[in-house]
Amino acid sequence: MKKVTATMQKSKSGPVEENAGESPSQLIDAKIMQLGDWRGETLARVRSLIKQADAQVVEEVKWRKPSNMLGVPVWEHAGIICTGETYKDKVKLTFAKGASLEDPSGLFNSSLEGNTRRAIDFREGDEIDEEALKALISAAVALNTSKNT
Repeated sequence: MKKVTATMQKSKSGPVEENAGESPSQLIDAKIMQLGDWRGETLARVRSLIKQADAQVVEEVKWRKPSNMLGVPVWEHAGIICTGETYKDKVKLTFAKGASLEDPSGLFNSSLEGNTRRAIDFREGDEIDEEALKALISAAVALNTSKNT
């Protein structure tokens, strides 16, 4: 994986981004490096699996704000496939249309009560069922690209 170093400086309110012109992929690289722990490794692994499942996936970064200058990684193909949020105790992969997807492997373990989204919470030490995750990504892409959406 290509390493990209984010140029950041500290202020009283936290890090301030100096290079707002970075590409979404560079911002995601910077987020992974900034985490520097199991969450960064998990986010990097999930990102790699998403790209393996869909060669045409487009990376975006949304919802950038002072408390999250690097934003939330978003993977799209004919609409949002999923987002990758990081918290202290988990990496949350939220599928925009997850409630409409078959999940035969039972990967969805969060946000199960809604009518639209579903999520997978990865915690430290969790194993990733790579084939099942790639199948879920492929199903999300198929749903996004179907004529019935």
